[in-house]
Parts: sequence; C-alpha cells; structure tokens
Amino acid sequence: MTLLIAGLVLFIVTHLIRPFAPGLRNAGIDALGKPAWMALHGIVSLASLVLIAYGFVEARANGGAMLYYPPTFMSHIALTLMLIASICLVAGFLPAGHIRTKLKFPILVAIKIWALAHLLANGESYSVLLFVTILAWAVILRISLKKRIAAGETKLPVFVSAKNDLIAVVVGLALYVVIVFWLHEWVIGVAPMA
Repeated sequence: MTLLIAGLVLFIVTHLIRPFAPGLRNAGIDALGKPAWMALHGIVSLASLVLIAYGFVEARANGGAMLYYPPTFMSHIALTLMLIASICLVAGFLPAGHIRTKLKFPILVAIKIWALAHLLANGESYSVLLFVTILAWAVILRISLKKRIAAGETKLPVFVSAKNDLIAVVVGLALYVVIVFWLHEWVIGVAPMA
C-alpha cells in the first residue's frame, strides 16, 4: 500500500496548502507567478491522483485485510447515495440553482457522499484508507471554506435559476447511469450492479 499512502499524502498536502499554509502558497505565487503556480499545482495534483490510482490497484491485487464485512444491503444504500452524489457534483458546475445555493459547496458534498457510500460497501483495508482519507480531507476543506467565508475571502453562490436544478438532476442521472453501468467497471474493474 506504499504507493497508495504516498499518493494520499501528496494529495492532502497539495490540497490543504491554501487553508493551512497560505504564506507558502503566496510565496510560490510571488516567485513563479500565478499561472505557473497553478500549472505546478495542477501537475502535482494529477501526479497524486495517478499514485492513488496505481496504489489502489496494486493494493487490491495484493489483497488487503478485511476490516469489516458490509452486509449486502449496504451496496444498495451506496448505489442510492451515489445517485445523490452525481446530482450534487453536476450542480457544483452549474450557475446556482436551489441545490447549489442550499448546499453552498455541492462538489464537496458530492465527494463526502461518494466517500461515505464507498465506506458502507467496502471493508478492505486499502478501501477504508482511501475513502476515510478523502472524507476527512473534504470535511477539513469544508471547515476551512466556512472560515474563509466568515473572513470575506470567498463568497457563497447566489441563486440564478431553478432551471439549473432541473439540468443538475437530468445530467446527474445520466452521469450516474454511465458510471454504474459502464465507467465504474471499465476504470475500477468492479461492476457496482453485480
């Protein structure tokens, strides 16, 4: 699980620089310029995701200890939660409707739901490590965003149109179908409906 752990550490460090080390971020922007800093951040983020993916595949191939054995019905709960996560994810990329306005940060909500759903359905040590880490990161990031809102550093989305909620539901449902019936098995090697 060394690659998985390395990827998760790199991901967390990269994605928590702004809330925990703003001076380091600002110094990097001053030294490199914002476009170069953003490019470097993007490359390191991508490298962390590649490490996580390869590390997860490697850990699964080597077999991990079962920390718990989820009952079969947890798979059904996970599938239902993933539908909600798909809608939240899409809502986060659209101009604000009711969903985005109420959730404030729907992409983070989607990530938290995704991690929780997978924790309910998977008890292998490498799965638990991955999903607990991502869930913890999303919770920490949400808390830091709440502080940034209070400090006036970032703003909440402003309602635009309920039409965006309809788009989020329709596109989210389509995304869910693609993931469940094709993409998850193709990318991860596991059919969620099996």
